[in-house]
Amino acid sequence: MGGCASKDKKDKVVENETAAGSGEAGADGGDTANGGGEGNKSDTMVDAAVLEKMEAGFAKLAASDSKSLLKKYLTKEVFDALKNKKTSFGSTLLDCVQSGFENPDSGVGIYAPDAEAYTVFADLFDPIIEDYHMGFKKTDKHPASDFGDVSTFGNVDPTGEFVVSTRVRCGRSMEGYPFNPCLTEAQYKEMEAKVSATLSGLEGELKGKFFPLTGMEKAVQQQLIDDHFLFKEGDRFLQAANACRYWPSGRGIYHNDNKTFLVWCNEEDHLRIISMQMGGDLGQVYRRLTSAVNEIEKRVPFSHNDRLGFLTFCPTNLGTTIRASVHIKVPKMAKDYANLEKVAGKYNLQVRGTRGEHSEAEGGIYDISNKRRMGLTEYEAVKEMYDGISELIKIEKSL
Repeated sequence: MGGCASKDKKDKVVENETAAGSGEAGADGGDTANGGGEGNKSDTMVDAAVLEKMEAGFAKLAASDSKSLLKKYLTKEVFDALKNKKTSFGSTLLDCVQSGFENPDSGVGIYAPDAEAYTVFADLFDPIIEDYHMGFKKTDKHPASDFGDVSTFGNVDPTGEFVVSTRVRCGRSMEGYPFNPCLTEAQYKEMEAKVSATLSGLEGELKGKFFPLTGMEKAVQQQLIDDHFLFKEGDRFLQAANACRYWPSGRGIYHNDNKTFLVWCNEEDHLRIISMQMGGDLGQVYRRLTSAVNEIEKRVPFSHNDRLGFLTFCPTNLGTTIRASVHIKVPKMAKDYANLEKVAGKYNLQVRGTRGEHSEAEGGIYDISNKRRMGLTEYEAVKEMYDGISELIKIEKSL
């Protein structure tokens, strides 16, 4: 366990809520980020046991054949420069990298335990962000949020021949709270209460019901499983990152009456806001998501950073945080999976198995989404997916 995940840090977390949660400290200057405990030497010193664990993990990763971005960029020089640093939440380098240490098969291998981590450990986060987000340099600045003209998107597959379903989601962190590994149980419950009250006020198409995971009735649980709405306790990557503490406290699910709009509370991020439906009508799905995000933001301030955009637990989701995806059948292209990936990559699309990351394609159905989330607006991110999927369908028809 790293710094912020240990019990003696709970009071410190509450004291420093606003400092890190707001994302202010995560901007260009690192003064606030490192100034948390200047007056108290023990607050700024990394525990000897944590250092020992870090050294052992680093040696193990260095000796492994891991292809992760963590291994690529955590050089001895960077490791030595960062291993004694802490955020004002008490988060250490170990809190950022322990999932990647324990899972050498990680693609990325790093998480931000709080908003400040992006600044304090920038020597590691910046090159990983640049690599994953296709050249988003540390001197670059993410553009202001812009969902654009929502009426411009239509149905990518009007005949219903290829696209099974369409989904657009975004992640949001609530201002004033750290990320999963640093949250206390009281904070989890407080956040759930705020989210539940906020969502209960939604009207029209977004009107629905909030279901806390704690004390959930078996029948409700089964229905949510059948609808593929229920999220489980985190996978081994999230477990190793200490993202599943106090489970199921403070976790919950909201869905509208039509089951086309969903919010996950305190799964990987504070909020995952999801719009989806069967078929290929991306326009309808995107419009629903946009109106939901605008409604929620009126009531819950989100953690935003001038350089990195909206802040999230995993650096792959920064910026717009938008993931627009389709479940699609392209049997001819799928015969040559390497080529499917290559063609998708040309349009900045990512191919995954049917159930998303770390899963297989079931019945020849792939999950294909936009890969870029930083350095472009929400509208541009969704347009890349819209244009790319349209091209893939064109190619499939021509084969």
